Amino acid sequence: MKAESHLEKLLEKGEFAVTGECGPPQSADPGVIRKKIDLLRGSVDAANITDNQTAIARLCSMAAGVIMLGEGLEPIMQMTCRDRNRLAIQSDILGAASLGIKNLLCLTGDHQTFGNHPGSKNVFDLDSIQLIQLVKVMRDEKKFQCGDDMDVEPRIFIGAAANPFGDPFEFRVARLAKKIAAGVDFIQTQGIYDIERFEKWMDGVCERGLDKKAHILGGVIPFKSLGAAKYIKFRVPGMSVPDEITERMKNASDAKKEGVQIAIETVEALKEMKGVHGVHIMAIEWEEKVPEIAEGAGLLPRPGVA
Repeated sequence: MKAESHLEKLLEKGEFAVTGECGPPQSADPGVIRKKIDLLRGSVDAANITDNQTAIARLCSMAAGVIMLGEGLEPIMQMTCRDRNRLAIQSDILGAASLGIKNLLCLTGDHQTFGNHPGSKNVFDLDSIQLIQLVKVMRDEKKFQCGDDMDVEPRIFIGAAANPFGDPFEFRVARLAKKIAAGVDFIQTQGIYDIERFEKWMDGVCERGLDKKAHILGGVIPFKSLGAAKYIKFRVPGMSVPDEITERMKNASDAKKEGVQIAIETVEALKEMKGVHGVHIMAIEWEEKVPEIAEGAGLLPRPGVA
């Protein structure tokens, strides 16, 4: 075991894992985090804590992760390279590990011009692949990035994101291979609506044996409305939403119910797909629907581990 996190133990046991996501508030109110944890507890094995997602200043992911630990749910702390240089990144990794956080998702991060501080100075001292390498060296070699030794290493289960739908499609598997070569242990993908294209990507993943080197968790984002479906289809780069999906949302008598049903069907398809080891349900301020999706897809009750 690399970190002995609950998520790692489940995946190594061969269980189909379920992760959720929890966005911290734009305030110092821990009650917002606790409310979301209450909605997710029992339906997921661990939950991501986003790190100033969409480049908007929020309660920090480390503090939110500690709150989550205290509430009995395992955090997956997200860390972006946008806001920190390598000194701050290594310091935060040591701090997170010392506080009991065992899962880390390594991200480059959205550019600051997308958020509410567009004039802020970006950092990007490292990218996500370099961050993965850095964490692996800290954990496995007990060394800082500069080569200095450390007495106690951070025991971290290393995660990263992958987007099977970006262009050019032919490079998507190669991009994943680089992250796995850097040392990633698990992957959470972009939200999946185009099952056919995702399966084609997974075929490439399995052909190269990458599913044997890292655990692949497919991303699922339920639609709340036809407007949300159209926004993701036409306005979000690197997403693929087939016309069939938007037509279902358009013709539904209850769009929210249809969005949840599409999410359930996506999970069911992923459960049967070769090389997929779990799902990452990103409800995005709709966390109360995660138990319904998990129940509908036959993912409950969640298994335990020794």
